[in-house]
Amino acid sequence: MWNPFAISVAHAQDAAAGGAAGIVMQIMPLVLIFVVFYFLLIRPQQKKMKDHREMLTQLKRNDRVVTAGGIIATITKVKEGSDEIEAEIAPNVRVNLVRGTITSVIRPQAANDQKAA
Repeated sequence: MWNPFAISVAHAQDAAAGGAAGIVMQIMPLVLIFVVFYFLLIRPQQKKMKDHREMLTQLKRNDRVVTAGGIIATITKVKEGSDEIEAEIAPNVRVNLVRGTITSVIRPQAANDQKAA
């Protein structure tokens, strides 16, 4: 005949015998998953954010930039101590941009950098 108390006694004996080792073996997969997530997701994202912040602080006049909306503009005035930058998006069309909306700076390529077709 099946005894429901036998199962609970078996679990209690296993927990008493393996105590700390059992807990460590249960937590180990969670720690391993966190380490993998840190090195594959969290750390690269933090580095990317740091590089973007550094790029925004190094903006200067005549830099060509791309905004989050996909607009290519040339910086005409950098206001120090402010989040605003004045940029020209077309001849004689100047707009104020927030630094955070600039996604990248377009660097001119030298003739030697282009690959031969």
